[in-house]
Amino acid sequence: MTRHSSFILRRLRRSESGAAILEFALTAPVFLMLLMGIFDFSWQLYAQQVLQGAVSQSARMATLEGYATDQTALDTMVRNKVKQVYPAATVTFSRNAYQSFDQVGKPEPLTDKNGNGRWDSGECFEDLNGTGSWEADSSVAGNGGADSVVLYAARMRFDRILPLWKMLGQDQMTTLTATTVLRNQPYTTGSAKREVICDK
Repeated sequence: MTRHSSFILRRLRRSESGAAILEFALTAPVFLMLLMGIFDFSWQLYAQQVLQGAVSQSARMATLEGYATDQTALDTMVRNKVKQVYPAATVTFSRNAYQSFDQVGKPEPLTDKNGNGRWDSGECFEDLNGTGSWEADSSVAGNGGADSVVLYAARMRFDRILPLWKMLGQDQMTTLTATTVLRNQPYTTGSAKREVICDK
């Protein structure tokens, strides 16, 4: 190392401005990553609110007789609202109809003799969805009928606007889900058939 180089290094050690530059170089990447993370989280939170608002509005309309059979129009409404903010997002939908609120996400009732939580040969169960076999989810796919309780879900998949996750080796795409549960209006008469099946 030359005398001139040693002199420069000694000056840098004593220089407050040099220390400030070094501190900035060490902290700036962390600070920028933190800012990107906050922005990414806020953007996803906003996306969740947009999706949930669109789903809630569509679900309220789906309970009316005039819209109950026009599921495509309601899905298009949700998709259009999402794409106003996130044009490249893909949105998929699912509907599951139940006979009551307390059945949402639950299996068909059965006589569980061995207590394993599932139907076994020799046990009886209520065939709520009319499939002729015991199901771990008692719903029927679709919007149901009058008085049906409908679980309406929309899934939105989109590319994050900042490359933060790609830099961390994670998937750059993210998926958000919005759900709501509502009861259809009693626009027709009739009741659902509840058949008890044994030894199926």
